Amino acid sequence: MKKKVITRLDYCQYLLVSQINYTLTNYAEHHPEQISHDRINRYLRHEKLKPRLVWEKVKEDIVMDEDGYLIFDDSILDKNHSHKIELVNRQYSGNVHRIIKGICIVNCIYVNPKTQQYWLIDYRIYDRATDGKSKLDHLKDMLKHSIEHKKLSFKYVLMDTWYATKDIMLYIDGLQKIFYCPLKSNRKVDDSKGINPYKAVSDLTWTDTEQQNGKRIKIHGFPKDYKVQLFRVAVNDNRTDWIVTNDTTQDASIGTRLVCAIRWKIEQFHREIKQLTGIESNQCRKARIQRNHICCSMLVWVQLAKQARVLKQTLYQVKKGLLSGYLREQLRSPSVKFA
Repeated sequence: MKKKVITRLDYCQYLLVSQINYTLTNYAEHHPEQISHDRINRYLRHEKLKPRLVWEKVKEDIVMDEDGYLIFDDSILDKNHSHKIELVNRQYSGNVHRIIKGICIVNCIYVNPKTQQYWLIDYRIYDRATDGKSKLDHLKDMLKHSIEHKKLSFKYVLMDTWYATKDIMLYIDGLQKIFYCPLKSNRKVDDSKGINPYKAVSDLTWTDTEQQNGKRIKIHGFPKDYKVQLFRVAVNDNRTDWIVTNDTTQDASIGTRLVCAIRWKIEQFHREIKQLTGIESNQCRKARIQRNHICCSMLVWVQLAKQARVLKQTLYQVKKGLLSGYLREQLRSPSVKFA
């Protein structure tokens, strides 16, 4: 009898329905045909799944808007207890606020501001030792691809402090798009039109009017006549963000705060994909297996998000809802009775 061939659909289905354990061993033990762990491993080792599969799955579902947002940010897959997994590097994790061992993924999501819905449209795995590309290079590649190949309709680009570099900001400006991004508190800026030396953005003084309407500044190292609008946004009692934008017509701190709030959509995405797809759970050593597992996890998130929109539920409700039938059946006719 010919052995069943494991496919992408099979593996994604497993990640979609499994609730806690996402290992290959668990998949093999629960497969209806009792396949071996090695057969699953061979599939992941020889397949070559690419990020373009995400766009192929999303492009018919996405609802674009001319005022849409592209949001870029990276996420670290925690591999802190691994020793020989390829793609793993020591890097800072904003989630745990320290250096950990992990795999870095630069993600790009699209947000429709009218519906507040968002779609994963692209991602890149940071592996400079293999492709020589920095995280900034990956952002530029995805941004360029979004315009030239995906033909996305959007107006704004949002990103974190890591990507708030001269090269990236000028690149976005050259595409005639509007960026909003926070600066590090020690970033050197000038609000005196060249009269005073540059100073850390956190050392600037603010009038009541500037607090409400922002102020025009020059960032150190930028072209002489290139100015941006700066806003001081108090996130909470212990945190202040210094937001810059090339939209010099923006004159309301409240408006800037609302724009920046949209950036948290990508933090929501990071939380969902880690908690619902098992993207961090694969412990196989080979880079190709890790890449394929990551791609399948991304595809599973896309499927969960699509189903959530149809059912008007959260992704968590869709995922946990898979257990509802099991719970009802066990309450009706328990396989293990309490006596």
